Amino acid sequence: MLGSLVTGERVERRLAAILAADVAGYSRLMGADEVGTLAALKSIRREIVDPFIASHKGRIVKTTGDGMLVEFASAVDAVTCAMVVQDKITEKTGTADPKITFRIGINIGDIIIDDGDIFGDGVNVAARVENECEPGGVCLSGSAFEQVRGKTSFAFDDLGERTLKNIDRPVRLYAARRAGEKAAAAPYSETRKPLSLPDKPSIAVLPFQNMSGDPEQEYFADGMAEEIITALSRNKQLFVIARNSSFTFKGRAVDIKQVARELGVRYVLEGSVRKSGNRVRITGQLIDATSGAHLWADKFDGAIEDVFDLQDQVSTSVVGAIGLSVTTAEMERARRKPTDSLDAYDYFLRGQAAHWQFTRESTNEAIRLYEQAVSLDPHFAPAHVALAVAINQRKSSGWSDDPASDLSRAAAGARSAIRMAPQDPLILARSAVVFLVAGEIELADSLAEQANRLDPNEMNALIWGGFAKLFLGDRQTAKDYFQRALRLSPVDPRAFYAQAGLAYAHFFLGNYDKGCEYAVEAVRDHPEVLIGLRVAMACHALAGDVKAAHEFYRRFALLAPTERISDLRTRNAYRREEDYRKLEDAFRVAGMPE
Repeated sequence: MLGSLVTGERVERRLAAILAADVAGYSRLMGADEVGTLAALKSIRREIVDPFIASHKGRIVKTTGDGMLVEFASAVDAVTCAMVVQDKITEKTGTADPKITFRIGINIGDIIIDDGDIFGDGVNVAARVENECEPGGVCLSGSAFEQVRGKTSFAFDDLGERTLKNIDRPVRLYAARRAGEKAAAAPYSETRKPLSLPDKPSIAVLPFQNMSGDPEQEYFADGMAEEIITALSRNKQLFVIARNSSFTFKGRAVDIKQVARELGVRYVLEGSVRKSGNRVRITGQLIDATSGAHLWADKFDGAIEDVFDLQDQVSTSVVGAIGLSVTTAEMERARRKPTDSLDAYDYFLRGQAAHWQFTRESTNEAIRLYEQAVSLDPHFAPAHVALAVAINQRKSSGWSDDPASDLSRAAAGARSAIRMAPQDPLILARSAVVFLVAGEIELADSLAEQANRLDPNEMNALIWGGFAKLFLGDRQTAKDYFQRALRLSPVDPRAFYAQAGLAYAHFFLGNYDKGCEYAVEAVRDHPEVLIGLRVAMACHALAGDVKAAHEFYRRFALLAPTERISDLRTRNAYRREEDYRKLEDAFRVAGMPE
């Protein structure tokens, strides 16, 4: 709590340029060489960062291990300082190991000053701008850009509007560069443009608010929204935005019309969940975003053991309000109970909440919770496949103590889930990724195709089916799958999989420049995920931009220093020899050792 707010004193405010910076990949660097990383960071701070901040009249407000927050009275001073610091760090580190690289974000905004610290929306935006920045880069918000336009020798590339986490409005971003330097490759623009409405009724389900007064029940509210998304998506007459895009709006005050514009839908469902003791209340309202009209609103009360019926009532009411003619068979598929054990279902929801965090610790916690769900109900297919996917994620992310055992266990779990629910599209689609990693490409392809026939809104089927098509050599179908996935979930935090997939599809089709665009977008969103860096260096190598290919390989080698060209055939399962040869040639150009 802010001291002045607690004591009732007048709050001090002022307009300032706020610079937020942190070290890219700090956790990985510390894990690889804790002593060396700390020594390198201290040296850079002592010799470069702190002196140049002082010479440009900046004030270091606070440091947070690998990051810092700095206040400037002038946006020009902030940007000039940031650019000089980045240049000097590059000169100093060169090919040094560990390689320290900063991201820097700058914003102009109103701040609150309390005991020397600064707070407020202006600070929050600066931190989010920094998150969007490339390692080694300097990014500005639109407000900061307006203050420096025409006042420095730097050039600025318009990156378009971005939806930033926990910021209630889109923010336009600009990347700073030295005049005369080549601009960064243009980002993938199709997801930034206003999206046209699909040719059938389209809907997004926003995260439900947790009204229980207990933060521990957040997972339960999230689970309710996810179940309703799943039920609606099985209706082939609807276009339903995937969960990951809808959930980017979690915790934000949203404008329904803006949500609809960003996601490209006509209808938006929002609601809340209150769980108290043995009782549950779910409320919902369906809004036609084109007119702002409320088509339907209701509340559903029941005992906790009635929770599945309550979910069914919500999804059925939404379908009825939109005015669709839905067959009895389709509605019955949407009304299936996942389990008779409410305790198993509770563990499953808790496991999902942990799983979506995608860290080593949260993945292990998800596995533990899914195991509890399976032990309580051995016939609970969604828990079996979720457990298989989490174990698979642990293995493929390099977090496993026994990769061979995890690979075998994940495949066995996926097969068990398929036996229990052979017509469930989510079970089939999630199993596909397990078999992709296991190298059973034809099986993964078959599962994804079947899931796609059963549920055309199932994003997992499109992404993992797309990669199966890539391995099988069907690049055009893969491209179509990935494009549909991006349309179904246009602001999905994991859209980089589809972007990387599109880059690979264009690479094999010979469209190297287009592949570069998608690859750069995938790397921009997730600079430490290897799949994006691999395809970025491959596309740039064969596009003739050898310098960029070398730079992407340099960044790749920091994350995977032991990987060699000879590993390509053991790590992948391409069915065409020419695909291996093409990738090997590209990696050689990029500088990867044999």
